[in-house]
Amino acid sequence: MDRLLLAAFLLIPLALPAQSPTPARARQIIHDLDLHVLPKESGYLGIIGVSSLQLPLNGRPLAVQSQNYYMLTRDLPINFLHQLEPADTHILIEGGPVDYYIFHPDGHAELVTLGRDYAAGQRPVVAVPAGCWKALVLRPGAAFALMANALSPEFTPDRVRIGEGPAFLHRFTGAAPWATEPFLRKLIGPNFLPNN
Repeated sequence: MDRLLLAAFLLIPLALPAQSPTPARARQIIHDLDLHVLPKESGYLGIIGVSSLQLPLNGRPLAVQSQNYYMLTRDLPINFLHQLEPADTHILIEGGPVDYYIFHPDGHAELVTLGRDYAAGQRPVVAVPAGCWKALVLRPGAAFALMANALSPEFTPDRVRIGEGPAFLHRFTGAAPWATEPFLRKLIGPNFLPNN
């Protein structure tokens, strides 16, 4: 009986909990840069700051620029569709690649890949014009992507729209070969607005 208990005790360490799909390097970055899960949009966000220079916009002063760290990981691989009033420039720091699905107010849609394979058309910087909708998707096989982004003028919560609905689907379905209704719904994710 004692041998059976000893054998059972020796087997306990083999029953390890499932590992997080986020690699150790990404977890270390999340800790070191104090990144937190971004509600609704998803991914990890860390505020860097805002510029001291301000400008007036629609009767209120706004910083010329704000800066953030942003990360996608295997456990949070999509930054769901949202529309920003400011221009938003993303710079790859580590990892990737990441596909950027950009929807322009004039009705055209484009796919730009943030990455380091320049010969394949990837770019280390993606500039998203003001007023566009965008969604980011970590490429299959990529463990994580750490980016810095600069928004100009600064980000404010009242100048972002998260999610879309049937009008968006009608407008952008077919705007690019990949812009099928099921795929656009995937980009909208849990933020589908059925009355819009």
